[in-house]
Amino acid sequence: MDTVFDFISSIPWWVWPLLVLGLVALRDILQKKHTIQHNFPIIGHLRYMFESIGPEMRQYFVANNREELPFNRIERGWIYASSKKENNYEGFGTDRDIYAHQHIFINNAMMPFKVDKEHPNAIDKSFLPCAKVMGAYNKRKRPYRPASIINVSAMSFGSLSAKAVESLNLGCGIAGAYHNTGEGGLSPYHSTGSDVVFHFGTGYFGVRDSDGNFSMEKMKELVANNPFVRAIEIKLSQGAKPGKGGVLPGAKITKEIAGIRGVEIGKDVLSPPNHSAFSNVPELLDFIEAIAEATGLPVGIKAAIGKLDQWKELADLMIERGTGPDFIAVDGGEGGTGAAPPSFADHVSLPWVYGFSDVYKVFKARKLTDRIVFVGSGKLGFPAKAAMAFAMGADCINVAREAMMSIGCIQAQICHTNRCPSGVATQNKWLQKGINIPLKSERLAQYFKTFRKELVEITHAAGYEHPCQFTMNDLEVNVDDHNLSKELSRTYMYEKDKVAYTNMQDLKDCVFLGGHYKKAPIE
Repeated sequence: MDTVFDFISSIPWWVWPLLVLGLVALRDILQKKHTIQHNFPIIGHLRYMFESIGPEMRQYFVANNREELPFNRIERGWIYASSKKENNYEGFGTDRDIYAHQHIFINNAMMPFKVDKEHPNAIDKSFLPCAKVMGAYNKRKRPYRPASIINVSAMSFGSLSAKAVESLNLGCGIAGAYHNTGEGGLSPYHSTGSDVVFHFGTGYFGVRDSDGNFSMEKMKELVANNPFVRAIEIKLSQGAKPGKGGVLPGAKITKEIAGIRGVEIGKDVLSPPNHSAFSNVPELLDFIEAIAEATGLPVGIKAAIGKLDQWKELADLMIERGTGPDFIAVDGGEGGTGAAPPSFADHVSLPWVYGFSDVYKVFKARKLTDRIVFVGSGKLGFPAKAAMAFAMGADCINVAREAMMSIGCIQAQICHTNRCPSGVATQNKWLQKGINIPLKSERLAQYFKTFRKELVEITHAAGYEHPCQFTMNDLEVNVDDHNLSKELSRTYMYEKDKVAYTNMQDLKDCVFLGGHYKKAPIE
């Protein structure tokens, strides 16, 4: 034994790294799984290492300010600065190619809208509620006017961490916005300050019976026990993967998540592509009315857009029956905070501008737009893009990834791995520790306030008081090299219907009292 020890001790230290490298090289040569490692022992490992850190290297050292997707450095920087109440201006003129395809131009007025000292925006520069009321036309028992035109889109607890969800909820409460739960059910982290839109999909999480079907009794109980739930959203599809269900692995289902979603601990949960509560458009309308009658709340639908046949059927039935969804959230194919196959994320469903314009025209042709609050979702969390959305007919904006960035997301694009370095999209307790909830909630609120302030300023520059007054002719977009820009009306071939609107003071009387956003039902 001593001889062996003496022999080992006599080996120079620099020999040991060589022995380790020799063993690695032998392993590489003998293995058959990786061709590069077999043909280039040891060195082949560098290829995989560089590939794994490639996105980060390009993000910080290679890509220019306007080059990255889904959000470039300028866009991320504006959100970060706005959420921290820092200087979000840029100097020496724009570095954007303003002649590029689909660049947006907002036509300013010779004389901007004048704000006197008694005007709501003179008192609060970020005051900007929705001009329409959800559930007004259908006379729901508890109609709802969103107090903010920008709100948090559907992202569930489970997809996001508990601390992230709580930060978003508190921030929405500070900013007077609503918080969409996503399809993971209503968690304790959704009940810390803001109005909530309860969202569910084909898994019916939180309102499902023991067989996984929709339970009206559980829905009634949920609404009765949580008065801050102000509307209900039925997900038909989402931008990232429309027409595809999902699987929540049993390994990720903790006791807490199982209780919230109404599923078994440790057992895989399937969200099928289709709803079991309805199978066609007439049954969908029946389902909407049944939920609205049972809860008294406005009920809407969310969908990514492709074929229009069933949308036309829906609109025709709304005329025939005199009922229908109180709001429609249109999700763009460019959206998506969760995991999706590239074949779906890249190709299935239309981008927001195409999908929204197609659907809006269906309801416009039947004179139904005044019945519906249209919600836009799909990279619209920037004032100029929001102005375009309002000009096309949107009444509210929902943001997901922009909200995530305001509370610390760095666009690492590894949401699906449970290794989110900022703690936003992971269930890893250690990674979540970096989220300071009071600080992050203030940042979400500040991002929303800055967004509304700048959208109000753009609106005033165009000669209007509220963005609902934008028309399709107030904005232009680059479409080709011959006629460099066209008004939206000529680009998407329709005119937005006029929104019933009086003035901002009337909206203030409805939703803003004594410096606090009103939480009581808005008639």
